Amino acid sequence: MSDSDPVPGGRPGEVERATALSGELTGQGVHGVVLAYVDTAGITRVKTVPTAKLASAAAWGVGMSPVFDTFLADDSIVTTDVLGSPDGDLRLYPDLDRLTVLAAQPGWAWAPVDRITQEGAPHPACGRTVLRRTVAGAAERHGVTFRAAVEIEWVVGRGDADGDAFVPAVSGPAYGAARQIELSDCAADLLAVLAAQGVDVEQFHPEYAAGQFEISVGALDPVTAADHSVLVRQTIRAVSRRHGLRVSFAPAVLGQGVGNGGHLHLSAWRGGTNLHAGGAGRYGMTAEAESFVAGVLGRLPALTAMTAPSPASRLRLRPSQWAGVFTAWGRETREAALRIVTGTAGIRDRAANLEVKPVDLAANPYLALASVIAAGLDGLASSAPLPEEITGDPALLDPADAAARGVRRLPVTLAESVAAFRADEVLRTALGPVLADAVVAVRLGEAGAVEGLDDEGVAAAYRWKY
Repeated sequence: MSDSDPVPGGRPGEVERATALSGELTGQGVHGVVLAYVDTAGITRVKTVPTAKLASAAAWGVGMSPVFDTFLADDSIVTTDVLGSPDGDLRLYPDLDRLTVLAAQPGWAWAPVDRITQEGAPHPACGRTVLRRTVAGAAERHGVTFRAAVEIEWVVGRGDADGDAFVPAVSGPAYGAARQIELSDCAADLLAVLAAQGVDVEQFHPEYAAGQFEISVGALDPVTAADHSVLVRQTIRAVSRRHGLRVSFAPAVLGQGVGNGGHLHLSAWRGGTNLHAGGAGRYGMTAEAESFVAGVLGRLPALTAMTAPSPASRLRLRPSQWAGVFTAWGRETREAALRIVTGTAGIRDRAANLEVKPVDLAANPYLALASVIAAGLDGLASSAPLPEEITGDPALLDPADAAARGVRRLPVTLAESVAAFRADEVLRTALGPVLADAVVAVRLGEAGAVEGLDDEGVAAAYRWKY
């Protein structure tokens, strides 16, 4: 289904397929299907249907109000000219290609949805539709396809902690064996479940912050990569709960310290060839790859309205914490906002990619990927020049030298991100006016919701929201 094609009532082919799938699921002991999407605030919202009703959902969708496009993370509601009222309805249509039996939730399956109006047109604030449209446009106008992956970082807390406090469930140093051993049973179950669900896990390890872990998954087309970001988090929550643990994907669970990232890895391809490898540019990039990177680099301040959208994101985006808070790029430079990953000699034609670091898991992954791709494509189309590489920590540069080299701090407040986004016609056009206005309203609503709170208060307000 393209972003412009209406959904014909009944969708005979999908109904037939859903009927067959319903029988298969019933035979596997599945009683219900979770229909999931991510709202503007980055919260995964769901409805569920009994397995026997999957065919009906495939034919006619499942109703849900468009008001959720202007929900904040605390479930309060803001408004735009067209969104935020109690009026109207949308239909959630499950993507049967992504239907997955949830191995950690016996009796349940899961599917991402496309949100469609009652008249059969794509809902203009559906992030999944926007990402699909962006990817399709890249192929049609530039002959370019993409491979993408979203890193998942989270912290594991004790399920019996008092109130909403965060008490790490494991001890031991960053990347330490002690921490891996303490979570061994839960981690083994998680890897088994993800494998059963068809998720290609490349790495799983203890991370830097207290109680923190990270999973890296294989690269896929951008829409499927975003789907997997949602599915993997659903799975981590379910497995952890079965082990009596509580997890958080919030950008920061404490007012100080290193937070949880959701870095994007992205590579552009044409005709089966990776444009980030084998070229005459720096580190093997082709001229088009360099311009793509330049396009993302030039729009990073505005992009943070999508990639770091929570007040808690600002607790993570601090200098000298490997969060990438300066408009700089470099090969394997983890303090730069854009890290060029060349991969090991011998597999660079497959492994080379761009890592976008100022991204966390409060972001709607569909909007984050669509916006980054749109920024990069604008750079590619205009043959934008990529400036000088930065090495080391940009925070240590002399201010005059940093200014001369175009290295500047990313927005410190959410309001500054919104102002940059409002001024960026390319990104607003990529999202469309309805969704762009929802992004502005929700971000400003989140900023207003924490006005007057100190860093610990902000962290506490979002600790268990994501």
